[in-house]
Amino acid sequence: MRQAISLLAGLVIGVAGLLPAAQAAEVETVYIVSYFEVSPAAKSRAAGMLKQLAQQSRSDAGNLRFEALQRIGQGDQFVVLEAWRGQEAHATHAAENHTRQFREKLQGMLRSAYDERPHTALEVGEVKAMAGKNAVFAVTHVDIVPKEKDIGVGYTKDLAAAGRKAKGNVRFEALTQNSRPNHLTVVEIWTDRKAIEAHSTTAHMKQYREKINPMSGSLYDERLYKSLD
Repeated sequence: MRQAISLLAGLVIGVAGLLPAAQAAEVETVYIVSYFEVSPAAKSRAAGMLKQLAQQSRSDAGNLRFEALQRIGQGDQFVVLEAWRGQEAHATHAAENHTRQFREKLQGMLRSAYDERPHTALEVGEVKAMAGKNAVFAVTHVDIVPKEKDIGVGYTKDLAAAGRKAKGNVRFEALTQNSRPNHLTVVEIWTDRKAIEAHSTTAHMKQYREKINPMSGSLYDERLYKSLD
């Protein structure tokens, strides 16, 4: 009897010891896509500030990735791609001194509001290491009319899954904007410009564009960026 009680107690303790790990695994990843534009004269200073913020933020608890991007051909436009292990981690980061100081210093350079958009995963793959120095990032806003949302979401999920198998792809993921579920963000990383141009003419990409066009609420807004790191 004593052996049975001891065994049962051990099992209870063992299960209890596993609970924190199990609970941590269930924390949903928070994705943040932020856009901002500065005056042309301030683009170099803004780029330097954003690069420093990215380096500091990667050390924040719960950060999965923090990517600072500058638009190719329009250097006064930037995108920040963040992934956090839960909402609490992102909230803590937002309150950090380096985050608040960056936003305060940036304020005087902006020519429109800082546009921060929280997202959840729609179709994402494994989180990989940062891309190489020649990598090209594509960030696309996909707007689907509400009545066609489910169909358009399905098409976009298929595109992301197929895109990850393409030659030269580093990451291909689709995210859903929290405030408007019919608005999606597609994030792609390619080894170089040649790789993304080759993908743009693949059968699955052309078919996606053809199918999504009739249900789009706005233009298919694809923008190309380079990393500041």
